[in-house]
Amino acid sequence: MIAGIPECLQEFEPTHAEALRRVDALHPAKYALSRNALDGAVSGLSPYFTHGVLGMRQAVARVVQRQRLNFEDKLMFEFAWREFFHHVYSREGDKVLTDMRPTSVWAGSYARELPADIREGRTGVNVIDAAVRQLYATGYLHNHARMWLASYVVHLRKVHWRAGADWLYGHLLDGDVPSNHLSWQWVAGTFSSKPYLFNADNVAKYAPKGDFKSWVSKGSVVDQSYDELDDIARHQGDVGVEKGTHAGVTEAATLAAPPAEFASTFLSSAALSGKPWGKRSIELIHPWAMSERSSSDASGAWRLGVVHVPAHSALPWSEARWRWVLRRMQHACDGVFMGDVSSLRLPAEGQTTSTAAPFPGYAAALQAVAEVSAAPRLLVNPQQTCRSFSTFYEQVKRQSRSVSALLNGELF
Repeated sequence: MIAGIPECLQEFEPTHAEALRRVDALHPAKYALSRNALDGAVSGLSPYFTHGVLGMRQAVARVVQRQRLNFEDKLMFEFAWREFFHHVYSREGDKVLTDMRPTSVWAGSYARELPADIREGRTGVNVIDAAVRQLYATGYLHNHARMWLASYVVHLRKVHWRAGADWLYGHLLDGDVPSNHLSWQWVAGTFSSKPYLFNADNVAKYAPKGDFKSWVSKGSVVDQSYDELDDIARHQGDVGVEKGTHAGVTEAATLAAPPAEFASTFLSSAALSGKPWGKRSIELIHPWAMSERSSSDASGAWRLGVVHVPAHSALPWSEARWRWVLRRMQHACDGVFMGDVSSLRLPAEGQTTSTAAPFPGYAAALQAVAEVSAAPRLLVNPQQTCRSFSTFYEQVKRQSRSVSALLNGELF
């Protein structure tokens, strides 16, 4: 276990029941008071939202049954950030993998590889090394830790945001291309008006009280004023490793396909093509749509879990994430196929459906074999791409009288 970090942010049981338990433990007022702290009252719901175990609309509906919630609450505000990133992805697609704004904070050339000292948590900057250790141990980081890490990588070590974003994505249980890659761009200044910077005082303010010494970064390169850090970001090169650094940790491996032990559980294309389906409909369940089967679902659709392996070679996952996803998928589905989804030969008699997947490479494969609909959302999705969160949220609020009205589909 990681000292100082709440247990709920270290263990994530891949079940619908656990997701509901976390929702029921949410208190919007307590969340607002301490959400910025690494040991604050955050939910740890992101892995469940990312993988569709629980929908954000379902979560909010459950909260408002017990407590008041409006658009000004911090909880709703943070839910909206996730919806904003997915709004941009729904309009721009894989463009989020490249600079959204043709600008650069620094005139030099950013490195395209992440230095080993960062990967191994031995930079000598406590907050960075502690974040890396927690990432590998738990597959999760508080949002503040993610921003600190990204800011250090891009602005002080001069590594291109894409290299950092791909690396972090690979190790997070909740790795989500829209949220992760656009957040890195927001920090880098390619999807925001200025670079995001932090210093040692900011770390000290929000570091976990139970393990303060492991995170506090006095005396390191981040122990400077914001003006000094801004100068480094704009005019200086890689600050390098701190003097007298300690031993690091071994980076967890990332895999382009599930661990071999799961192979025997997968259905082959031949087995599926020979299955006596009749006119039964088929619902494709990809890793971002692993909802609980509804007890009121009378359609009788056969749920086929699908892992489109060719797409994962570009953005591989940690072994821990593969295990998490496949445990959930095996529970939520009637069978699981792993391979090239576009090669599936499913019966023409029944309907095959799927929701869109927010991951490069899945779109064409799913469209080749299924009728694909938009992924469910909590908030309205503006037709034109909103380039800032504030613009997006103002449009949402203008079109929705209240959170309760929004849940009931009552729009202006």
